Amino acid sequence: MTISSDPKQVKQICFDNINVPDMNTLAVAREHGAYAFLPTVLKEFSSSKIIDEMKTSGLRGRGGAGFPTGLKWSFVPRNTGKPTYLLCNADEGEPGTFKDRDIMRFDPHLLIEGMIMAGFALGVKDAYIYIRGEFLHESNVMNAAIQEAYAANLLGENILGSEFSMNLVVHRGAGAYICGEETALIESLEGKAGRPRFKPPFPAVEGFYGCPTVVNNVETLASVPAILEYGGAWHAAIGIPNNTGCKIFSVSGHVNKPGNYEVPMGTTMRVLIEDYCGGLQHGTVPKVIIPGGSSTPWLTAEHYDVPLTYDDIMKAGSFLGSGAVIVMDETADLMALTRRLAHFSAHESCGQCTPCREGTGWLERVITRVENGQGTQDDVTVLGDAARHMAGRTICALAEGAAAPVLSLLKHFPEDVQAYLGENA
Repeated sequence: MTISSDPKQVKQICFDNINVPDMNTLAVAREHGAYAFLPTVLKEFSSSKIIDEMKTSGLRGRGGAGFPTGLKWSFVPRNTGKPTYLLCNADEGEPGTFKDRDIMRFDPHLLIEGMIMAGFALGVKDAYIYIRGEFLHESNVMNAAIQEAYAANLLGENILGSEFSMNLVVHRGAGAYICGEETALIESLEGKAGRPRFKPPFPAVEGFYGCPTVVNNVETLASVPAILEYGGAWHAAIGIPNNTGCKIFSVSGHVNKPGNYEVPMGTTMRVLIEDYCGGLQHGTVPKVIIPGGSSTPWLTAEHYDVPLTYDDIMKAGSFLGSGAVIVMDETADLMALTRRLAHFSAHESCGQCTPCREGTGWLERVITRVENGQGTQDDVTVLGDAARHMAGRTICALAEGAAAPVLSLLKHFPEDVQAYLGENA
């Protein structure tokens, strides 16, 4: 890695070499430090040392839930007589999120190296990258990088002369949003319909083909090489306590410079939007900020100075999620936005749970009626009741995510809804 050893100077971890030309090739990646520390890990680190460093680092999962990575790895049982699997969640289907695809297409060897180190810590023989079906280019880039890694003995049997062997396979999904949920991902990888499982048992104990399984996000695994090279304490010194390291935020909407920005955890919403994204296209403060992808509750202008951490965003009434920050200014049609998100949720529901299967359709139909000027005050009541009764009553969180935009609209902007009712109000 080429990152500074001084944590106070670190502004990027996963994106440190993202703009280097041809960084997707092994030769260029190695020129910039890729795999340089891997021999040390394979020779001098034990499984327990790696997991301890990950715990010390404070790294929390970057896919949405924010669960401590080292703690997750420690849950994997040993000596079960079954193989342990490592699955990389590269589905990235959350509307507004587009960070993981940049890691895969511009710096794929960073992800591969992170998976090798994670696999070594967990005793993994076979690992998989479950990639979103629409990411054909990213899939091709990853497969080319994996072939190079095999040719250089970075994958396969007895990696770099060690006793550790690991295979890595890219598996393309079929474009189902629900497969971003880890148990639905496992079901799909097994060749079944992508539908979430009941938990417990959790994947760490009984996952892929009933075996111990760790599912981590692309950004999470890409953070591992730097943490092991510079130490968990180094990573813990970046950001703020309990929210350590850097985080990639995918910013879209009414900002002058939308894109991916990796910043230290604890950076405020205002700094991200004003200093990194060049401010708003219209006005001075956002009307709506969706902080963690389309399925998270909305924040408003009063939250503009909230730090971007899992804990602070939760205190504000939402979730950091995947870090997809969608910004809307005063020109936004919030009813149209809500209807579009309701359509997405209705289309992507797997249909396994009745509250989600029926509820998402109800939300879309009623919102469409209101948007078309045919709604009544009773429809508004139905929207709130239906959304509240969907949340928390299904196997996975898709129904809760579908309800979030509706409840946010009714809570923060009732006047926008009333404007659509007209004489039916």
